[in-house]
Formats: sequence, structure tokens, C-alpha cells
Amino acid sequence: MDKRLQGKVALITGGGTGIGAAAARRFAASGAAVAITGRRREPIAGVAAELDCLAIKADTADADDCVAAVAQTVAEFGGLDILIANAGILSAAGSVTTLDESDWQGVMDVNVRGVMQIAGAATPAMTDRGGGAIVSISSVAGIRSSKGFADYITSKHALIGLTKTLACDYGAQGIRANTLCPGWVKTPMSDMPVESLAERDHLTPDQARAAMTRYTPLQRMGEPEEIAACVEFLASDDASFVTGATLIADGGGHIVDIGTLAFSE
Repeated sequence: MDKRLQGKVALITGGGTGIGAAAARRFAASGAAVAITGRRREPIAGVAAELDCLAIKADTADADDCVAAVAQTVAEFGGLDILIANAGILSAAGSVTTLDESDWQGVMDVNVRGVMQIAGAATPAMTDRGGGAIVSISSVAGIRSSKGFADYITSKHALIGLTKTLACDYGAQGIRANTLCPGWVKTPMSDMPVESLAERDHLTPDQARAAMTRYTPLQRMGEPEEIAACVEFLASDDASFVTGATLIADGGGHIVDIGTLAFSE
């Protein structure tokens, strides 16, 4: 693999599983020194042992944890060039009339405030290095909507806006900020809706995945490694003139005209 991240230091939140772990592997192979965070020690310890990277037990919803994670990364590697704000949680499911306030706040604390806090901790360290790159992992839920997920969809829309403000506020310091919006990806997070649909419709997991992606042009879920490749591009100097952008990686689902789906059967 091309070592286009050689000499860079990257901090990846939610790095123990799924897209975060795939990004950690990709970054390490590309020459970066990598630190990963997670709320559970076991997953991040496993990735750290595999890659010989730095594992930091931290919750991005906790401001002190964010400051400590950046400080540990800088102390270990001498600086910070890249932040991948990947940590996020799923919705409790519900509308504004059915969601508990605590469930709503829990999603906002991780998916929005957590990114604000880790970015706030990271930008001074990046400024010390003469610039850097922030990649926020949102979702196609940040550009579309559906029934019954008011908290999650709101949080992912807000994350795109937050990332654009980072691009505006810190561009003069040489810091770029972009958002990546994946669609369905084969991760532990997507396993839950797969299992739910499979149980409801008496399907195998593979049949459920096929049903969930039947109207996307590529007609499949993405692999974490495919999303990690997109993350690497946005974080690398190959995207040196890209900031404030939103990259969609959803197998083409966002281009489908839902009004014609009735005629496609």
C-alpha cells in the first residue's frame, strides 16, 4: 500500500470495531502512528495488539476524557495531525412524542457534543503542527430521513453542520474538516437492524441485507475497508484542497428516485 500517511499521527475515536477499526488498520498500513479510543477496553485492546498502536479507554461524551485522549496521543507520538471522529451510537427509536428526553440527550451527547469536545481538544494540537485534518463520520441519515429515528437523524444532520463550522473556523490554521456519510455497512452496528428484519420477515441475515439494499444501485452493503479507504483520502494530503465537504459512500442509494420505486418491481 502507498504510504501516503507516513509520518502522520492519527487519533481515531470508536476505533475498536467496525469502521473505526478498519480505519485504524488502513492508517497503520499507510504509515501513520495511530491512537484509538473506545468506551470498552477489550475491543480497543484487541486492535492495539494487532497493530501495535495506542489504545485509550475514553468516552467522547466526557470532556475530560477527550482532553486526556489528545494529551496521551501527543505525549506518545509527539503531536497530532489527523482526527477521525467516528464514535457514535444508534437511536433509541421513536418520534418527538415518544422518545424519552434521556434517550434523546444520550444520542446527542455522543453523536454531536462528543465530536465537538474531541475536536475542541484536538485543534490546538493540530495548530501546533501547522495544520491537520478532521474527518467526521456521519451517515446517510445526515442527508435523508425516515420514520421513528428523530434523535439519531437529527444528530447526524447536526454533525454535518458542526463539521462545516470547523472547516470555516480553523481553515486559516491549516486545518481541514470534512464529513463522510456511509450507507449500510457490514459492521456490528448494522447487525442489529439486520437481525431485527430477519426475525420479523423470517429471513436469513444475508437475505435481510439483500432486502435492505435492494433499491441501491450496487445492491449490497459496503465493507468497512471500503469506507476506511474514503476516510484515508479525506485525511490525506491528496485531499489538500478539500474542506467543508460531505462525501457520500452508500452504494448509490442517495441518487434513487423513491417516486419510481413502485414501477421497478
